[in-house]
Amino acid sequence: MDFDFSDEQLQLREAVARWVEKAYPFERRRSIVAAGGFSPEAYGELAELGLTGLAVPESHGGLGMGPVEAMVVMEELGQGLVLEPLSQTLMASQLLASLGSPAQQARWLPAVASGQALLSLAWQERGGRYRAEACQTQAQPQGAGHVLSGTKSLVTAGTHAAAFIVSARLAGRLALFLVDTGAAGLSVHGYGLQDGACAAELQLKATPAELLSADALEALTHALDLGAACACAEGVGAMTRSLALTTEYMNQRRQFGVPIASFQALRHRVADMKMQLELGRSMSYYAWLKLQAPAAERRRAVSRAKVQLGQSMRLVGQQSVQLHGGIGVTDEYLISHYFKKLTQLEMSFGDTLYHLGQVSEGMQETAGVFA
Repeated sequence: MDFDFSDEQLQLREAVARWVEKAYPFERRRSIVAAGGFSPEAYGELAELGLTGLAVPESHGGLGMGPVEAMVVMEELGQGLVLEPLSQTLMASQLLASLGSPAQQARWLPAVASGQALLSLAWQERGGRYRAEACQTQAQPQGAGHVLSGTKSLVTAGTHAAAFIVSARLAGRLALFLVDTGAAGLSVHGYGLQDGACAAELQLKATPAELLSADALEALTHALDLGAACACAEGVGAMTRSLALTTEYMNQRRQFGVPIASFQALRHRVADMKMQLELGRSMSYYAWLKLQAPAAERRRAVSRAKVQLGQSMRLVGQQSVQLHGGIGVTDEYLISHYFKKLTQLEMSFGDTLYHLGQVSEGMQETAGVFA
């Protein structure tokens, strides 16, 4: 199997890496965090690079690229700790392209591709524990449409979204709806997240909504698998940069007259970090390559990758802080922000224990070793 990237994929990676390096330095990120955790200007710059249209079909103004291109982009954004939620755009594009009517696609996909509209997926609820089917929000027919009542938690960049894709129960099935931000009965309460980004709680009280799909559990699960793969790729990028920052610090920090990078015990810890990074990278590749596989195979691959990435991100994040010493936990020093990002990514779209349970449930008596 050929794991080499094509010339186009390498050029895409380099373009994103250049933007992160030149246009998204730590000082700008800090100012975005202070302003609320989202920058319309930075999101517009991602749109100018074509990234918001990455998964949008060409017929609607997007690039129509595949999973590998999305993966290399998310890795580079992870290296830069970019706060603007491109993963939400990728998930929304997938759901609209697969479920939306021609009118819905014509209204939203060009706006998503151009960066004029951010659509955020509202699926999590208190007590749901990462399960898409654990949905208490109710949908009722009203006239020619529907109204929704319920509460959604941790809606990414909710105060900046032009619309929401909301999951709700309709006649016993899990359905998806489009809800405009100005809809009656909708209230949005925003707050900051641990990594500096922002999210919101949605309160829906007989809120008018436009049906996207009346039977959407499989499509939503597929989108959440894409979100988990995005978290894996971001984690690979964040770990790559964390390792680079740590080795750079160890070569500069001197003790007993020599750089601490010369201490054998510390070199062994860095070797462990490198091994966990490469294990995580290979499992991230595995998850992305399986995103178009049948549902059961795709779910197993994503859960396996999320388990490995959870273990890798925890070790790399903790060792990075430990090897920096006391300065590693200060807000002024960059490595502390990578540690917070890695910690949050480990819990996004299912934490390690949740996905370990998914892997366990999917195991057969032979564990796949024998036919």
